[in-house]
Amino acid sequence: MPRRLALAVLVLLLLPSAAQNNAERLQWFKEARFGMFIHWGVYSIPARGEWVMHNEKIPIPDYEKFSGQFNPQHFDADAWVQLARDAGCRYMVLTTKHHDGYCMFDSKLTSYDSMDTAPHRDFVKEYVDACHRHGMKVGFYHSLLDWHHPEYAPGRPGGNGDLDKYREYLFGQVRELLTNYGEINVFWFDGGWEHSAADWHSTELLDLIYQLQPGIVVNDRSGLPADYSTPEQTIPDAGMGDRLWETCMTINGNWGYARNDHNWKPVGTLLSNLCDIASKGGNFLLNVGPTEDGVIPQESQDRLRAMGAWLRANGEAVYGTVAGPFAGRQTWGAVTRRDDTLYLLLDQSAGEVLTLDRLKTKIKDATYLTSGRPVAHGEAVGAHVFRVTPGADPVTAVKLVLDGPPEVDRSVHAAADGSFTLPARLAQVDGGHARYESGDGRDNIGYWTDSGDTVSWEVQVERGGVYTVALDYASEVEGAEFQVTNSVAKVTGKVARTGGWKSFVTVVLGPWPLPAGLQTITVRPTKMPGFAVMNLRSIVLTPAE
Repeated sequence: MPRRLALAVLVLLLLPSAAQNNAERLQWFKEARFGMFIHWGVYSIPARGEWVMHNEKIPIPDYEKFSGQFNPQHFDADAWVQLARDAGCRYMVLTTKHHDGYCMFDSKLTSYDSMDTAPHRDFVKEYVDACHRHGMKVGFYHSLLDWHHPEYAPGRPGGNGDLDKYREYLFGQVRELLTNYGEINVFWFDGGWEHSAADWHSTELLDLIYQLQPGIVVNDRSGLPADYSTPEQTIPDAGMGDRLWETCMTINGNWGYARNDHNWKPVGTLLSNLCDIASKGGNFLLNVGPTEDGVIPQESQDRLRAMGAWLRANGEAVYGTVAGPFAGRQTWGAVTRRDDTLYLLLDQSAGEVLTLDRLKTKIKDATYLTSGRPVAHGEAVGAHVFRVTPGADPVTAVKLVLDGPPEVDRSVHAAADGSFTLPARLAQVDGGHARYESGDGRDNIGYWTDSGDTVSWEVQVERGGVYTVALDYASEVEGAEFQVTNSVAKVTGKVARTGGWKSFVTVVLGPWPLPAGLQTITVRPTKMPGFAVMNLRSIVLTPAE
């Protein structure tokens, strides 16, 4: 868990009631699964990505000249929203202001906006009005940092701005955005890494947002957890449990328009990503970068419309589903769930024979989702075997109707040498804070800030004996004490500081008797003098010699 999250955890309980456990407010977001992200601003003129000002060290006076050249005569908000609808997106998120500080709306707090410069248009208003006309959920991206504002000093050579004054500007613009444009459904912060949640006054900022728009959903990039997490350009290996999350990803290699970026992801990859994300309970926010003329590149349009065509035929397997009952992605594709029905989402490379391991519930019916034709299947030892005919679609959907809720054997079995490896992604986490983290060097249980939270695995032990217990963990704080228990024994340990939340070390404990049979292995904190227990990556149980 990063150091900056420590304060976030402490102030979480101070967030307004509208932000906590409001199932009705969050339900549409849980069911949406697919959204369109739009990075658009004056950086589309140099067409080298949205970080061009920073990366090329362009002085503010020189960069400001782009605002006088920005005149997107072909911008059509209705066409953008229609494209999102054609793609099967259920919501959209537009950059109202990126890190370069240029505002795409009519702000009374600055003249560095699209109303006071060459276009003399409020693009945010045009976008919102089009979304409302077409019944599309509306999202705003807004950068916390600002390379242009005179009072925002970090990142600017020789800068010594007044953060208090800049924060007044930030709060004022948030108030404008959430007061002047009607109902807004998503607020998507970014750029918070140069200051802590305390410096941003994030608790007060979120309080303001929920007061102005009680039905809104807010992401986690103000330094506080808020409503959902936002892994970027990556898909968590095993989802995030009960935590709402959304992977944001580019359709090529850049967020903002980059003229020479032709690294377009194939439609099959984009659909596979969407299915993988849905199978783990997340949303997919796929980005496009319009040109300086306000046109979404044809390559983006073609891919989005192809995704929409697939979703019109197979959307039942994506929209409104929940995470499949299996840990992580299958070798042949992904699995989503709706009540007593599973959807197998097969990649084109899946082959004609596939297995579904450890499903204990009887299958009543197996059909192709689009045609309704039956799928041949049978049972093998510990698995269901299917014989499929891959179609022309990048992803083939198979619908399994079960004889009741899906039950899956999640127990860990011994390796050939008799050892057991218990990875974080297979753990059962009980409690309100600890959860699985992945991506950016993480593959562990993190956010373990409550000593009442426990982490456990089911282990099928064929031959009992004495084992050593090796924990692979990282921590920036020391002193937490814990027990590793099974049905008859426990072994204790104490967390040491390892040098960082990603600096993992292995500590070996034992000897430890482990009986035969199905055992629940639990890590339970007994003392937590600091603000967290540890980041736990895995446990390995090895027969003692």
